[in-house]
Amino acid sequence: MSRNPDAVADPIDLAVGARIRLLRKVRGLSQQALAEAAGVTFQQIQKYERGTNRVSASMLARIAHTLNTPVSEMFAESGAGMSAIDEVSELLAEPGALELLRAYSALPRGPARGALVEFVRALQIQT
Repeated sequence: MSRNPDAVADPIDLAVGARIRLLRKVRGLSQQALAEAAGVTFQQIQKYERGTNRVSASMLARIAHTLNTPVSEMFAESGAGMSAIDEVSELLAEPGALELLRAYSALPRGPARGALVEFVRALQIQT
């Protein structure tokens, strides 16, 4: 039975994919490196991360092992609405967000950090 291409991805599949992507980026792995460790193509990892394809239990276990995290970390806590982890995951999934955060954390505490935040806020106003 094939999935309807017009069907909306299940929110759980989207959340799992977002967490795979976030953890992959935090660990500094490319999609290719994760794919090789998991025994699939990088295109398959892309599909998992987008929630286009569901991740089987065995594949999720391989991916979690490669990312050095428990499988349970791939699932949001039950409850209504988006959890804080999901919200942070969504923010960090934006291109360049993790690199920006790493650069920010490398700055010494003090005025430089505040100046960077103000600079980014000023850019928001202009767009």
